[in-house]
Amino acid sequence: MVNIITNAHRGRVVFLVSLITAGYVALGVRLVDIQLFQHKKHAAHAVDNTRRKVIHASRRGDILDSRGTVLATSRIAKTVCADPSLIGTNQLLIARAIAPILGVDVTSLAKRMKRRVYVDSLGRQRDDRHVVLKRKVLLEDWQKITNSLAHLEFGFDVKSLPRKQRLDYYNLKYRSVFSEKVDSQLRVYPSGNLGSHILGYVGVRDSGSTKVPIEGLEGKHGIEMALDSVLEGVRGWRQTETDRGRREVVAFREYDIKPRDGMNIVLTIDANIQYIAEKALEKLCLKHTPVSACVVVMRPETGEILALSNRPTFDPNKPGDSTADNRRNRVVTDMYEPGSTFKIVAVSGALNEGVVRLSDRFNCENGNFYFAGKVLHDHHAYSELSVEEIITKSSNIGTAKVAMQLGSDRLHRYISHLGFGVKTGISLPGEVSGMLHPLKNWNKLSISRIPMGHEIAATPIQLVLAMSAVANGGSLMRPILVDKLTDRDGNIVVDYPKAVVRKAIRNETAQQMVEALITVVSPNGTAKQAWLKNYVVAGKTGTAQKVSKVRRGYDPGKYFSSFIGFLPARKPELCIGVFVDEPQNGYYGGLVAGPAFKEIAEKSANYLGVETSEQPESLVDSKAGLVSR
Repeated sequence: MVNIITNAHRGRVVFLVSLITAGYVALGVRLVDIQLFQHKKHAAHAVDNTRRKVIHASRRGDILDSRGTVLATSRIAKTVCADPSLIGTNQLLIARAIAPILGVDVTSLAKRMKRRVYVDSLGRQRDDRHVVLKRKVLLEDWQKITNSLAHLEFGFDVKSLPRKQRLDYYNLKYRSVFSEKVDSQLRVYPSGNLGSHILGYVGVRDSGSTKVPIEGLEGKHGIEMALDSVLEGVRGWRQTETDRGRREVVAFREYDIKPRDGMNIVLTIDANIQYIAEKALEKLCLKHTPVSACVVVMRPETGEILALSNRPTFDPNKPGDSTADNRRNRVVTDMYEPGSTFKIVAVSGALNEGVVRLSDRFNCENGNFYFAGKVLHDHHAYSELSVEEIITKSSNIGTAKVAMQLGSDRLHRYISHLGFGVKTGISLPGEVSGMLHPLKNWNKLSISRIPMGHEIAATPIQLVLAMSAVANGGSLMRPILVDKLTDRDGNIVVDYPKAVVRKAIRNETAQQMVEALITVVSPNGTAKQAWLKNYVVAGKTGTAQKVSKVRRGYDPGKYFSSFIGFLPARKPELCIGVFVDEPQNGYYGGLVAGPAFKEIAEKSANYLGVETSEQPESLVDSKAGLVSR
């Protein structure tokens, strides 16, 4: 009996030992498989779980005007958070202390600080100890918050409480509201919407498909977008390891490369002239309620842009509050049939080729000219006009006949030479090239229609550059919006000099055109409203019917009105273009755009200290005190 029990016991022991041995063998095999054959895979997983690479954005550079006024800058900002577990039932007390500083409603803020519980991956209930109250809080506002919380009054002596309760109130004042460790940048535009279409705005940089977190801002429009890489600088980065609580183990930090600040951009824009232009544009829009309007102020000799304004506009501090239509920079993105401002091309080309002189006279057919089976009209019935008078009166028929003297081949060439049909290269995104059909696509009517600004489309910046070429002696300039790049200490890193694209017309031709354009701003011309007492002004009006978007031809009652002028006419310092889309209460270019030009020109010239120029005696009307002819 004893032997039977012993044998049974021995069998169980052997079985148990065998089972344990098999388990150890299986575990050993598994460990060998993991350690040897799957080592690379698991090592990679371990690295992924503990190693971290974080990209740190550099401080974004400032944008300044030509006199050093800061138009865009970056300021340190905090992300303000709360730990509801430390606040307890004191949400309203905390909210009353900090809501005015954050600029939010007290009740809604208190509601956000209520205790929240969530279930983690292991099924355990945990307190949510990180609730974001507001992002992009300026450093000075964060300091106000901490100061306000530090001086919280509870209505009783906290020191008399037991130690644990004292600690709770200490945490409430100093730890319940905190900021995230990594500071962010807040892009600030101190002058609001001043020059907003030039500056553009920024947004949070999209990291795309990369797993590496990227902090920082990204230009979304204007100079912010066009020169984003220059403004951003060089990003820094840190590669380190973290423990199971995702806290950095500093001892295992491999790389810590500091970022390099972005460069400052100094524009050719003068904030004071920009302000003058925007105020004049606002006044124009109040009177004529157009769909849109824009202004460009340029130095003809250099191509430097002193002001560029659009209406409607937007606040780059709050770009989300505006529409895409308001943010569009129509000076470079929109093209129009220019109308009569384009007449300078055909006339200057004909003068340059010597096929006409200013004194040559043309029969203007009393306002109706039959050509290629169609009738070309003038806004008034003229019989004979000299070439100069064709410019003065803005005769469509006279301009067409001058262009016929020049011929289609040469007309097309001068249109190209004066910068139409190609982008100007201005440092702004979204520029279009306008529309200039190849010569082979011109029809029989083109030679009579294109000279008066039909069958062609141009942007406002192209038109101002063409007029500037006439003003400066015949040189088409490259538009300059960025003057230089500087480092944080103000040292010049890159300087952008003026650049001549090409010599479009001879000096003598330009001088003749100036004399003709002076007569436009006279009681006999189409831009009487642009006349200035202390400066001789030269310029050209434009009043073009708008091409219909839904049918062939033009929309009745819809016009694109403009005036482009320069002063002092014979030694120009400023070239100013005013463009108005679908004005009401009048539509002629001189009537609508002329007064805005006058206001901008007079105030800007006085501000810059431009030397005055006397009106020629032959053009002074002693009774009216105006130029006449």
